[in-house]
Amino acid sequence: MNRKAVNWSLGVGAPLLLVALWWTLSSTSTNTFFPPLSIILERFQALWLFDHFTSDVLLSLRNLLLGYALATVIGVGLGFIIALVPVARWVLDPLIHFFRGIPPVALVPIFISLIGFGVEMRLLSITLAALFPTLIATVDGIRSVDSGLKDVSAVYRLTRREKMVQVYLPAAGPHIASGMQVSLQVAFIVMIASEMLGSSQGIGAMTLLAQQSFMISDMWAGILLLGIIGFAANLLFEIIKNKVLAWYVGSKRLARTA
Repeated sequence: MNRKAVNWSLGVGAPLLLVALWWTLSSTSTNTFFPPLSIILERFQALWLFDHFTSDVLLSLRNLLLGYALATVIGVGLGFIIALVPVARWVLDPLIHFFRGIPPVALVPIFISLIGFGVEMRLLSITLAALFPTLIATVDGIRSVDSGLKDVSAVYRLTRREKMVQVYLPAAGPHIASGMQVSLQVAFIVMIASEMLGSSQGIGAMTLLAQQSFMISDMWAGILLLGIIGFAANLLFEIIKNKVLAWYVGSKRLARTA
């Protein structure tokens, strides 16, 4: 069995083993705060596959995807400007390092005070929190482009747009992808926090409401759903990244086997 098959088996087997262990240990539980997994799965099906799928699950996913998309577009675009325009770097660098030092979740109460509890608050919180990992990774990626590539683009007299699309973007792609992956995780965390602190809708709000109402099985069902969404989002990102950056993944694999 090759290494890839072993890694895949471990990746699938570990969660299945954890679920089996959870089922076994909780099957005879009478603890109010640690209900049997079978009851949690029943509530999971009733809540998230039927009752609250449209009103809460789709709402949370929409906010997550839209906020993350805005953060990616703004982060990559602004990153190019900061990396390639010295004046922009001098002006914006201090602001970026100031705001990146603020914990993302701490932004949520500020936005609630400024713009209220609406969808705009949640989108703004997700976008701003997820912006900085992609922005900083883009700047670092552009700055680390090999000088030889810059010289070649100058020799071929590429336009500014051609340099960005054909030279800088591919060369900085791995850095940008790493930043985008961190941004996705941050966006997911802030999505949950913004719903718990400033909303009556969404997966985070429903999970918190279940905890406050002592509906413990519903709370566990919400936590389980959040774990599944987080895992699926990261897995999907990895698949897309490996497709888009196939040349980079292949070169790293060759370097390891050389």
